[in-house]
Amino acid sequence: MNSRTRIGIGLVSVGWMGRLHSRAYTEVARHYPELGIDVDLVSAADPVESGREHATTALGYAEAVADYREVLADPRIDAVSICSPNFLHREVALAAAAAGKHFWIEKPMGRTVDEAADIARGAVEAGVFTSVGFNYRQAPAVAHARELVRSGRLGRITNVRVALLADYSSDPDGARTWRFERAQAGSGVLGDLLAHGADLAQYVVGRIAEVSGVTETFIAERPVPAAGAASHFSRGDASAERAPVENEDYAAALARFDNGAIGVLETSRIAVGPHAEYRLEVYGTAGSLRWDFQRLNELQLAEGPGGYRTVYAAPGMGEFSRFQPGAGTSMGFDDLKTIEAQLFLRSIAEQRQLAPSVADGWSAAAILDAAEATAVSRTWQAVPVVDGPTTFDA
Repeated sequence: MNSRTRIGIGLVSVGWMGRLHSRAYTEVARHYPELGIDVDLVSAADPVESGREHATTALGYAEAVADYREVLADPRIDAVSICSPNFLHREVALAAAAAGKHFWIEKPMGRTVDEAADIARGAVEAGVFTSVGFNYRQAPAVAHARELVRSGRLGRITNVRVALLADYSSDPDGARTWRFERAQAGSGVLGDLLAHGADLAQYVVGRIAEVSGVTETFIAERPVPAAGAASHFSRGDASAERAPVENEDYAAALARFDNGAIGVLETSRIAVGPHAEYRLEVYGTAGSLRWDFQRLNELQLAEGPGGYRTVYAAPGMGEFSRFQPGAGTSMGFDDLKTIEAQLFLRSIAEQRQLAPSVADGWSAAAILDAAEATAVSRTWQAVPVVDGPTTFDA
């Protein structure tokens, strides 16, 4: 670019993810100076006063407001980050599209596949550029895994395993926040974690065509939280009134890919032991690979009969060299969001979809919807091809 591009940013919801988005925006100029993109953190919306105060005093927003509609109506703002709870995603995203604002939205994109479809279609109709928070695909080791698979170096892909196991809800006295209510969250661990797993599998291996799922809720009731408790990790009072959990703690699905590979996708929010064990395993006729987010800078690679060797993320793999000079020096979670942020900002500046798109979000939602439906019917169900430009096969 010959001249600098200035993009005004708005934020909806100043929680942990909203704060992470905000830091990621400001890091883009440091790690990608040649892009010539400057961001102005214009306005953040949050109904909670402490959130608004944090936006202006810590994150650097020029102002903060209680109503997100004020952010969308602000002519200084070109793009917004939607980091609100799931039940607001459709409402805010469609309003942002109608206002002509590009948007970066967290997953799950909607509480249902229909909401995800509405968001995707609304964005396409409005002609805005989008990003969906599939940050794990941005890990340099995952970029290398994709290259190994797509180049044919592992041979014909035979089977794939994705497991996203977490313990954030393993305590039976963990508070029954909005995440356990179907009206506010939609599905449970399917949308919260397996959305990432579905996207990872498709990004590395290819489109999932058919699934058969199973789900279970193992902790049937939880204590009603104190006012304001909203985090994954909020703890309830064991003596407090308890209310039913309305969505699943565990889910798994068998999958068939377009290319003939067989997949097993599994996720749990109540696993005792794993903190954030998000694993991808790909097996082919000439080799296999394994990646775990808890060791995100390492890839286990086997080629031929010699067993696995550890390949460390290094310059030449994805965006690694933007953050570290050599193998063995680690990147972190926040860096993956910075990569996401630059893809979103570049999409706007270059007028082409580079970030994971709303069509990618819709595609993941279609997989989860089919898995949830077949958990009831105990059948196989085809996953429909979604409209719009997906990026997992780009």
